[in-house]
Amino acid sequence: MSDISDNINKNLYDFQRTLIRRVDNKFYRSIADNIDWDIRMIGLRGPRGTGKTTLMLQRLKYHVDHDQNPLYISMEHPHFYQRGSLFETAQDYYKYGGRYLFIDEVHKYGYWSRELKVIYDGFPDMKVVFSASSALEIYRGESDLSRRVITYDFPGMSFREYLKFIHNLDFNPVVIEDILNNHYRLAFGFTEHFQPLPLFRLYMKEGYLPIIKTNKTKSYLFQLIQIINTTLIQDLQLSKKLNAGAVNKLKSLLSIIAESVPYEPNISAIAAKTGIRRETVYEFLTYLEQARILNTIRKKPKGITALQKPNKIYFENPNFNFAIQDNPETGTLRETFFLNQLKNAGHTLFLPGSKYDFLIDNKYIIEIGGRNKKIKNDEIFIAMDDIEVGFGNTIPLWLFGFLY
Repeated sequence: MSDISDNINKNLYDFQRTLIRRVDNKFYRSIADNIDWDIRMIGLRGPRGTGKTTLMLQRLKYHVDHDQNPLYISMEHPHFYQRGSLFETAQDYYKYGGRYLFIDEVHKYGYWSRELKVIYDGFPDMKVVFSASSALEIYRGESDLSRRVITYDFPGMSFREYLKFIHNLDFNPVVIEDILNNHYRLAFGFTEHFQPLPLFRLYMKEGYLPIIKTNKTKSYLFQLIQIINTTLIQDLQLSKKLNAGAVNKLKSLLSIIAESVPYEPNISAIAAKTGIRRETVYEFLTYLEQARILNTIRKKPKGITALQKPNKIYFENPNFNFAIQDNPETGTLRETFFLNQLKNAGHTLFLPGSKYDFLIDNKYIIEIGGRNKKIKNDEIFIAMDDIEVGFGNTIPLWLFGFLY
């Protein structure tokens, strides 16, 4: 058989070779260890800049048998603007011996769900890994993929991952119970290897996305703004089938929230100020959370209140605060970090009431604060900033960055 690249569009293989030359295996996102790579069709869903493309190229370069003739394609490649469908490309690839297909930015292709279903059903011994915007509702496409695809959400880096990626400090993740019950031992062990507070400050400003490694702080923060804009203008518009007017209203909603996060939304006031119907405001808030631009939190639900408005709205990560706000408030940054790391690690969070900050997994109440925070209640934990090692129920805030 001739080389597969003689029979598949040569530009696709040239593009793949160019990309994999730049990829090494010195750092893997921790999610790679949680993925069952034996599954026939895998979806990696997450915001821009989190490393989805890099992980697929690492998998292709270092972990896939050459006999499977792996191929990486991006739906942004001009090949898909000019000729051929995704299915036709996959069909030709399979016909000439291809058995491991990586598809990047699948949401950029209009018939993604229909053709992924046909690829899955038509080529039973071919594996497919695809990436998509975090806003894409993979199981609600035109075709039923629920029995065919296992989806993995792909967040930004934890503080622990940042330490490994940027500072070559390698530590294992820990579980929430270990942090709450053994935080002194953990923190004391970690601080034998590095001083956490200076690096934690850097992470809060510029450590969430792997693109920081090739960007200085100012260009990184500017790139974050570009990522937010592109997510609104392209990803949400494509995945939610929004028109230009709806996208502009999404921008208006986001600008209102950005003025004062954490934002306690008054839906009627937002509707009046933006000209958006109340029901659409709820819908847009959901879109912005799905797109990983915002995080929301509610009081513990009782019946239908689970469907009502969030009680507080934050940016999804503290880097966004620095990118959009001139002087982000320290307390907000702390809460944003805590909410982000816990949610990314798979925990559920609610507001426990008006007195404290977070209820974790319906078990633990945690208050966020600085060095002077005090609580006269032994059942409440304090996640305290500005300390290296904690005491009693007072835990260093940075330690919660080791959950994933």
